[in-house]
Amino acid sequence: MSESGYRKFERPMILFPLFRGVETLKGIGPRLSSIISKRIGTHAIDLLWHIPTGVTHRHLRPALAHIQDGEVVTLALTPIHHDKPPSRTRRPFRVICQHDDGQVELIFFHAKGNYVETQLPIGQPRLVSGRAEWYRQQLQMAHPDYILPPDQADTIPEFEPVYMLTAGLTPKPLRTAISQSLDLLPDLPEWISPSTLARFGWPSWKDAMMQVHQPKSQLEIMPGHPARMRLAYDELLANQLALAMVREHGTITNGRIFKGDGHLTMPLVSSLGFELTGAQQRVIQEITDDQFSSNRMLRLLQGDVGAGKTLVALIAMLHVVEAGAQAAIIAPTEVLARQHHQSISRMIEPLGIKPCLLLGRMKAQEKRQSLEAISSGDASIIIGTHALISEQTVFHDLGLVVIDEQHRFGVRQRLILGQKGKAVDVLLMTATPIPRTLAMTAYGDLNTSLLDEKPANRQPIVTTAMPMEKMDDIIDRLKETTAIDNRAYWICPLIEESDVLDIAAAEDRFTHLATALPECKPVLVHGRMKSDEREAAMEQFRRGEAQLLVATTVIEVGVDIPEASIMIIESAERFGLAQLHQLRGRVGRGAEKSSCVLLYNAPISEMAKSRLSIMRETNDGFRIAGEDLRLRGPGEVLGKRQSGDPEFMLADLSYHEDLLALAHDEAKNTIENDTMLDQESHDPQRLLMALFERDQAVTYLAGG
Repeated sequence: MSESGYRKFERPMILFPLFRGVETLKGIGPRLSSIISKRIGTHAIDLLWHIPTGVTHRHLRPALAHIQDGEVVTLALTPIHHDKPPSRTRRPFRVICQHDDGQVELIFFHAKGNYVETQLPIGQPRLVSGRAEWYRQQLQMAHPDYILPPDQADTIPEFEPVYMLTAGLTPKPLRTAISQSLDLLPDLPEWISPSTLARFGWPSWKDAMMQVHQPKSQLEIMPGHPARMRLAYDELLANQLALAMVREHGTITNGRIFKGDGHLTMPLVSSLGFELTGAQQRVIQEITDDQFSSNRMLRLLQGDVGAGKTLVALIAMLHVVEAGAQAAIIAPTEVLARQHHQSISRMIEPLGIKPCLLLGRMKAQEKRQSLEAISSGDASIIIGTHALISEQTVFHDLGLVVIDEQHRFGVRQRLILGQKGKAVDVLLMTATPIPRTLAMTAYGDLNTSLLDEKPANRQPIVTTAMPMEKMDDIIDRLKETTAIDNRAYWICPLIEESDVLDIAAAEDRFTHLATALPECKPVLVHGRMKSDEREAAMEQFRRGEAQLLVATTVIEVGVDIPEASIMIIESAERFGLAQLHQLRGRVGRGAEKSSCVLLYNAPISEMAKSRLSIMRETNDGFRIAGEDLRLRGPGEVLGKRQSGDPEFMLADLSYHEDLLALAHDEAKNTIENDTMLDQESHDPQRLLMALFERDQAVTYLAGG
């Protein structure tokens, strides 16, 4: 089915109130609605997923001496003096109040009109609640949260949830909006088995939501509290149910048998000039067994940088071509797609096969010719970017899709590709090892193959870390090394998540290096260059006409130039471990000894020191991935910022790993027992997934 052909999910009526727009809530005008929609979400249910990070206990304090600096307290006060500043001065409005224990100053900056006089009339007792601070032995409270007559004491909550805020969003309207959203909670059928509820002592979904947003202590918002655990499990169960349905949809459709006769794969292997590693031979056999089976293949191929994943994938693709079908490989960037096209062309054109390239920014005539070759079947091996997902790309008989750097593609995109033909086999490739707990949240049960060896001729890369002050020394060393025809990469700093700023930094560094190293004939590559300009620069570097390539992280993956043996990464402290390892993997691909220099801006944080230290100590991508997980925590490793896979709002995989395993088994049993009847039913499990729209979208793709 085409990307635009997926049906729109129809939400069960019982959930309608929870999906009303935040702009319909009382007190949420257009400005606040815009802020909430951007930072939290557009529906009332999104506000409920915005759980508290702390609890304020508004103690009623009879003795001032017991109040700690910065403590939130409630005090019984009587205003005795207004110290109103003259107009057009910056001095705050001060109200001197009498307490049984002494005096307290209330401070108001930029007070408008007669607000203070109205709220705190002289001689009228008031209950005042806010954060108290000691200044020169005087207790002060700036802008109290509550100012009320004593007979309204019940309206000041003793315990109050603390939420993460953003510019323009203050606590009071956010709490009011969340309170209104809590009033919309329906009583839903239970989707968790009675035995599981009893085992953990969990409340119902509605009660759990109420408890989390109305905590009576800090303990009640901790990950191990029953209400919080219940909601975390709900999220994990929704995720696992969705993935189980995706997988079920893929396996209930009988797969195709791709049993080649070896007339392409055998000559390819014979022409390599080197022996396949034991790991490559083992993984090729695992994939071949899948292809010979009547079950549809869905396999994750993990392998370190330089372990030979592309060759393994190419052999799998040729098996499909030998059986008379088409095979495609999709890459996340044009640079990587072109690299695959060139390297694969070199290997298979002697076999009489010319791979077809399809990119989003090709010239119209080139794109039309590629699309025609794909639809007619003239192209048997297709290499491309997101253009392969496009509705206008129609395959003649797609049998296998290989998704390179799969973490850059969302579940939805992977599903669309898998449905571009009849029972298409899917091989996912990644150079970033994924811990099993994280893989489960992204894929459910997934067959995994591991390339844990590198070719015998690969030499370890010597990595050093140096402060930016040593840049001139690095430039002098480059003059020496490039004089003997070595080629070098210079990676420019990742300033922030802004292509424009990264490119500006790259252009500035290119200008500097072009002046300092004219003999190297530097070339520049970044993501916003026209594809033909970028490819021309890459080709100059590839041929040795330019010996220095200045680039942004656009060359992070896939670029394979054996003659390049030097990698310099500027402002390395700003990069994550996985990205540093990927970048370093662009060298060490030939017989030359290779080196990597990590330039950093001192002083650096302890975490940055740890990352650079690990890079110096090891070239092992699996160890680096483990350290990356330890340093960053699991929440970031497959987060939205660097991938298309789910990011959890409630579950914390470093704490709720056991819940994930339980949710995985429960989802599997649900699907196997066929307790989810059809796409329109309102059974409890579907209500659960409808609450988590992200996972419901995945489910609908599976059923589309």
